[in-house]
Amino acid sequence: MSSKTKIVVLHTKEVVYTIIFLALAIMLGILLFIMFGRSHNDSVAGTSAGVYQPGVYASSIQLNDNTFDVAVTVDSDRIKSIALVNLSETTAAMYPLMEPALEEIANQIYSTQSTENIVFSEDSQYTSTLLLKAVKSALEKAKIK
Repeated sequence: MSSKTKIVVLHTKEVVYTIIFLALAIMLGILLFIMFGRSHNDSVAGTSAGVYQPGVYASSIQLNDNTFDVAVTVDSDRIKSIALVNLSETTAAMYPLMEPALEEIANQIYSTQSTENIVFSEDSQYTSTLLLKAVKSALEKAKIK
């Protein structure tokens, strides 16, 4: 029996380049899977369908003879902004806690994206309750049914 010995010569540069290109191809595949494998909204909101119909929704508040609105701007899956609309200077002067209370509530809503478990300050419990009720009313209008 005769055996033929074959000698394979590998150049280290070629081996290193091949390993680098294989690693880059694997990383590119993983990156593409992460980017396109599932929707980004799924990981943020927890559902594939949106919770809200995008837009600006308002709820009116009437204090004595003064009427103003709380406007809530939403995307399909999150609350973007909450603001007082048509608040006259007279009303702002008569109810000075209105704007700070809304800002405090809005910051809590932005961080949790929920109107549940909102903490009110001792100074403005009535005002905060009134504003939160208006925000909830506006969000009810925005919900997809």
